[in-house]
Amino acid sequence: MSFEGSRHAAGENVIMRTTETLAQFIATCDSTRIPPAVRHEAARCLVNWAACALGGAGHPAVESALAALGPFVGAPQANLIGRGERVDALNAALFNGISSHVLDFDDTHMATLVHPSGPVISALLALAQYRPIDGRAFAEAIAIGIDVECRVAAAVSPQHYDQGWHITGTAGGFGAAAAAGRALNLDPQRMTHALGIAATQAAGLREMFGSMCKSLHPGKAAQNGLGAALMAAAGFTSSTSSIEGARGFAHVMCSEPHLAEATEGLAEHWHILDNSYKPYACGLVIHPVIDACLALHRQEGFAVQAVEQVQVQAHPLVLELTGKKTPGNGLEGKFSVFHSAAVALLKGVVTANDFSDEVVRDPAVIAMRARVGVTTAAGIAEDAAEVSIRLKGGRILKQRIEHALGSTNCPMSDKDIEGKFRDLAEGVLSADRVARALDMCWQVSALADAGTIGEALAT
Repeated sequence: MSFEGSRHAAGENVIMRTTETLAQFIATCDSTRIPPAVRHEAARCLVNWAACALGGAGHPAVESALAALGPFVGAPQANLIGRGERVDALNAALFNGISSHVLDFDDTHMATLVHPSGPVISALLALAQYRPIDGRAFAEAIAIGIDVECRVAAAVSPQHYDQGWHITGTAGGFGAAAAAGRALNLDPQRMTHALGIAATQAAGLREMFGSMCKSLHPGKAAQNGLGAALMAAAGFTSSTSSIEGARGFAHVMCSEPHLAEATEGLAEHWHILDNSYKPYACGLVIHPVIDACLALHRQEGFAVQAVEQVQVQAHPLVLELTGKKTPGNGLEGKFSVFHSAAVALLKGVVTANDFSDEVVRDPAVIAMRARVGVTTAAGIAEDAAEVSIRLKGGRILKQRIEHALGSTNCPMSDKDIEGKFRDLAEGVLSADRVARALDMCWQVSALADAGTIGEALAT
């Protein structure tokens, strides 16, 4: 029986068979039921993912990973984004997953804090360069992979994240396996096994935030998910209840799982439509603070040299996730609300380069950072913040942001995302290659071979 014919099964039975229900959806979802808006959002995800991977391609984390693992890569099957190397598909998924996340500039599903595109698209594009996939099927696989990834994440949220798991690393493998499995046309049984193979490899610790290991998580999720789908296609088996089983993913890695979240509204509510995109290369919860500081910088009468004290009011997650008062390097700076506020007030603009080691250690930034204080309140929304500044002479300037730019309530437009791509591609790709790659990403569903996107994004 197809997924479309079985999705109205009794709720309790579906929960008891979460893994099989998801596998049935992945394998049999009628492509005609995927709305145009979902397909367009898949293209937005692809453009944003490609931008982030291009921007991160030369990062020391990528260089170090390549230096360590380069001698062991296999046949040149897939391109590394923003680079000249070609490696085997599994390692392409790993390296491109790292580069797509290392700037902390990639998309975010706010309800779960998972970064959905890194694991899914890194795996899928590597597969498409190894085994041709037409553009329409590629876009469908993005949408289905992200939906499954976010559903698994929702089933264990928020406790899973609160316990210290990096949800992009853990749930990401499910999304990558789903996308690759869909593209490989796995039947429901083999798709069930692919999800199980991904489940038993789920990993990623929040302790790693501020280090290179944070970007390793989506890279490994992409590599593991792609490998899971390929192994399942070859007959490798797993438990058929890897998500909901008593010793499965949800119960082992979450104190209070909500398994119904994984299957409710399948093929009706698409989580890709809840995705958000970042205008700044740092932790998403900092973004309303940056918006407020940039607005203050533009206010009449503001002068950097006159700032005596800066007070931020924000959601508790801001300090929990980005409370590094004295970051020591660029990666730590991405998790410092103090650093972001200081840069925004000093410069009136915040770019990816402002989270470099050099800027984090700039004496002027350090001095401004020391003037920033943060208080939190549960009543403030995650995408809201208020910043007040006391100037010499006692004057107070205030700015409140209700919804940060890039949030679902104040989304980045297609033009905004395209501008982000152009900014991050500058110096990596030539102008004509930028235009060609952008056109291919936006028109992905019309491509005869989606793997050509990898060639277009390589140097």
